[in-house]
Amino acid sequence: MKLRAVVFDFDGVIANSEPLHFRALHDVLASTGVSLSERDYYARYLGFDDAGALHAIGADSGAFGPEQVASLVSRKAVRFEELEADAGMLFPGAADAIRRVAASVPIGIASGARRDEILRVLEAAGLTDLFAAIVAAEDVSRSKPDPAPYLLAVRLLAAVAGDSLQPGDCVAIEDSRWGLESARQAGLRTIAVTHTYTLAELGAADLVLDSLEALDVASLSRQLA
Repeated sequence: MKLRAVVFDFDGVIANSEPLHFRALHDVLASTGVSLSERDYYARYLGFDDAGALHAIGADSGAFGPEQVASLVSRKAVRFEELEADAGMLFPGAADAIRRVAASVPIGIASGARRDEILRVLEAAGLTDLFAAIVAAEDVSRSKPDPAPYLLAVRLLAAVAGDSLQPGDCVAIEDSRWGLESARQAGLRTIAVTHTYTLAELGAADLVLDSLEALDVASLSRQLA
């Protein structure tokens, strides 16, 4: 494979933020009378962006309607930022891996996280300028597992890598089955990182890694050939 670009998921791949997202959702939902368990979050709702997760939880619980979702999204964002202030966010080796890959090919992010959440973490780590494209929750109308986030990321990366860039020239790095499905539907090759789920829980991927610590473009090209 001639690898021309790499697209990272954010939560669960770069940032160890999924436990904080669960806690923030759990805390704001408590005011609506909904008790969100950690098991249900990881099994049923993690793959959605905030609005999608809250729509699904509301539909499942019957405790609140669609008109309340926007308010809950805003409150969850405030709670998440409070929790984030006390936490180290990057996975071990993530910053070095991003720098190595960005030195070889253009890189992007396709995420269901809010743009402000992504940028806070990247700016704190001095990584923002390494990303040629960032697709956040508010940039697409359909979140993962829909292919829209990855299709947009590839289009944005084509402005840097060349108009001939195709999804099949790119690799997506994901930690969930929803993200892997989104990338596959968009036509990207897939790498699963077992930060959040086991291999059995993730399903099919072209390559599986335990972490980002040894990630580099030369090894990816060889392993995905």
